[in-house]
Amino acid sequence: MNAEVVLSPRIVVVGTGPAGVRAAQALVQAGVRPVVVDEGRRDGGQIYRRQPEGFKRPYAKLYGTEAAKAQALHGDFDALRERIDYRGDTLAWNVSAGELHVVHAGEPQALPFDALLVCSGATDRLMPVAGWHRAGCYSLGASQIALKAQACAIGSRVVFMGSGPLLYLVASQYAQAGAKVAAVLDTAPASKPWGAVAGLLARPRLALRGLGLIRGLRRAGVPVLQGVVPLRIEGDDSLGVQAVAVRDADGGERRFECDAVGLGWHLRAETQLADLARCEFEFEPASRQWLPRIDADGRSSTQGVYLAGDGVRILGADGAEAAGRLAALAALSDLGHARGRALYDAESAALRRTLAQMDRFRQGLARAFPWPHAQVASLPDDAIVCRCEAVTAGELRRCVDEMDSREVNRAKAFSRVGMGRCQGRFCGHASAEIVAQASGVPVELVGRLRSQAPVKPLMMDTREVQA
Repeated sequence: MNAEVVLSPRIVVVGTGPAGVRAAQALVQAGVRPVVVDEGRRDGGQIYRRQPEGFKRPYAKLYGTEAAKAQALHGDFDALRERIDYRGDTLAWNVSAGELHVVHAGEPQALPFDALLVCSGATDRLMPVAGWHRAGCYSLGASQIALKAQACAIGSRVVFMGSGPLLYLVASQYAQAGAKVAAVLDTAPASKPWGAVAGLLARPRLALRGLGLIRGLRRAGVPVLQGVVPLRIEGDDSLGVQAVAVRDADGGERRFECDAVGLGWHLRAETQLADLARCEFEFEPASRQWLPRIDADGRSSTQGVYLAGDGVRILGADGAEAAGRLAALAALSDLGHARGRALYDAESAALRRTLAQMDRFRQGLARAFPWPHAQVASLPDDAIVCRCEAVTAGELRRCVDEMDSREVNRAKAFSRVGMGRCQGRFCGHASAEIVAQASGVPVELVGRLRSQAPVKPLMMDTREVQA
């Protein structure tokens, strides 16, 4: 490696959530000026998403118990702005050998790198429910964006349904903002297995904070049901959502009137860029997800590509901060950067211990709030799985039975599942469960939807074509 690369490495960071901000901060402390790319207009990621300029809601109202952490992260990023090459409103849409391809204001650019730190975060993990294609159905993340970035609720009477800590956090944020929360419906049972409890005890304060959210909702008069089975989201295609029906833990049917529904079953790692960088993946049984393979410091199987934060493991904001810093220091050490190597030698062991504790908690969450794969696999034939392409569960089963589509990419080719705007982000996990059940094999044997560039839709300038 030549001296110029060692002294001034070209490092690109994707994302300005907790992982990306701490990665950039570590690079700046080592004397490196990184390029920092973010699809959003402002930093903070999803969990600490900033409100638009001119909005004056206090941190306590926006972020609740996480207000101090959000304010600290925002302040630290503001202090970095003059020492990084920040590219906001910029979509990273492809990775090729040594280059990250981005677009800003319709203008494409290839950013060469010696090290790429992907801190892409996570998106909602969604389970299809009969009727979820109707107007008024949102993800939990979208519900949160409406509250934080637009200062509005998704409806006047909202049901939140799914599982995981985000379910209770968003419902609590809506209740605190004065919105009417009609019910919180959790598919996870109230009683947790010992393996889940043991994992949650790795971070007892955070576990207690989650219990506090549930108690707060109940004190506010919000019905909180656990162990439910979603039956349908009622309404029609012109009026939208009108009610949610579930089977409760005792086997009875319950119905809650509403004009909006927020859905989410914990989170899924946003792995498209890692896939395009040809990183190897492995199936994780606890969460039933395919995740990129990394070492303890965030190195992927592709040389020069490092992965940190919820885009590779759902460790939460605190875990993402530690992972972002560790990955940045590992990259500097690997590049032979003297100051970076010194920081890596001094801090890496402690950061690894922190991440190990966070990972025990993550495993506990996966067991406490399991992905309800059996409910997904038993969706009625007429339930829409892929909202972009209007592909039903019955169509996927027909692909297996009549066209031998026992692998998800083959099912995709025949049915168009995952070919729409979301590129399988919201239907990919569910379609794999349905294909696996129809094929009579474990879900890991049907594979995963392969990512293709661009990772999100791009505007195309057709002027040259027309000329």
